[in-house]
Amino acid sequence: MLARARRSLLEIWSEGSYRTEVINTKILTQRLILFNMPGAIQQVFVNSGTVFERKSPQMKHALEALLGDGLFISDGLVWKERRRVVQPVTHPSRMADLTPVMTEVAQEWLAQWEARPDGAGFDLLAEMGHFTAEVICRTLFGSALGRDGAQLVVRSFANYQAKIGNMDLVSLFGLPDFIPRLPSFRVGGEVKKIHSVVDGLIADILAGRAGQSSLIASMAQGSGMNARAFRNEAITLFMAGHETTANTLAWAWFLLSEADWAEARFHAEIDAVLGGRAPRFEDLANLPYTRAVVEETLRLYPPVPMLIRRASETTMVGDVEVPKGAVVGASPWLVHRHERHWEGPDEFRPERFLPEAPPPAKYTYLPFSLGPRVCTGQHFGLYEAMLCLATLGQRFRLRGVPGQRAYPVCRLTLRPGDTLPMVLERRG
Repeated sequence: MLARARRSLLEIWSEGSYRTEVINTKILTQRLILFNMPGAIQQVFVNSGTVFERKSPQMKHALEALLGDGLFISDGLVWKERRRVVQPVTHPSRMADLTPVMTEVAQEWLAQWEARPDGAGFDLLAEMGHFTAEVICRTLFGSALGRDGAQLVVRSFANYQAKIGNMDLVSLFGLPDFIPRLPSFRVGGEVKKIHSVVDGLIADILAGRAGQSSLIASMAQGSGMNARAFRNEAITLFMAGHETTANTLAWAWFLLSEADWAEARFHAEIDAVLGGRAPRFEDLANLPYTRAVVEETLRLYPPVPMLIRRASETTMVGDVEVPKGAVVGASPWLVHRHERHWEGPDEFRPERFLPEAPPPAKYTYLPFSLGPRVCTGQHFGLYEAMLCLATLGQRFRLRGVPGQRAYPVCRLTLRPGDTLPMVLERRG
């Protein structure tokens, strides 16, 4: 099991995992309990107070060198205070102010694609990673970052994530200390580069010298946080907003390339609504199928396919006894493909998420987690993906490379392997 999990966590699940109500197993000395049914998921993530509040200590071990006490890995009073500061800056009410930046970057990407010859091949995963990094850099830091700083931060993030990839099994399941971990010196250089750039930006913003229209400047207003806390939250927001949305976009383009009927309906919608112009915030409400494509992509390929907590005391979840110290939670990958919750669970059907369709059963659709720790940037990521697809999809379609398949690799996030070769094709 350990060997399979090191390749991809998805490989440890049997066919029965997509039908059972609970997975209760032991990996070496660690008890792992994953719930697939809505009632148990609600109890763990929504109704259990502080019993399942804590993230795995080993998850912190993997990420705290970079994130410090950032929102993603903090607990208790620190988490509550940071949530209070961060949540308003990515609130849905802010999206009308932030989407013009997304559209600006999408238009720049459109110009880059226009300059390429028809049939040009490229790595779609890397392309979408660069796109989302540009968006998050400009919204987080305003114009203060600059091209050189942006490239340095993007490269360092990519290197850091590549280097922590091999320790994800240890980090996720919280295995004992004798299981080898990644030496800290292997990531220290990347951490220093990122901290150096971000610390300088934070100092300028806090001193009123730059980036006053950025998300970081908004966070600074009356928060009482010091420069290090701002740095930790800035890096947390960058890491969350860059990697997960890039993966979602890569999967969405891939799924559309495999489903001619869905791609045709997507093209018909954006052509009718936009008529060749750049999309605006107010257009998003008139693009229900585009939104459904993104939401169905998030169902089939949830950005974070394992949501885990550490039990702080022995308790009962339904009729399952959860011992203190157990790793407990749910896997969106399993819940989103569970035979009890979805018809044709492995099929790409954007129609599931159209306004006229019945909504998914509560607590069976978890792409942004749920409960108090639900992702604060879910609307940011959804709108960013819609605007990217709507902008580029008006002029281009993507096609797979013969003989190449997208294989989902699950570690801390769910990626289509290390690369996703695709071919650019102009629409007639």
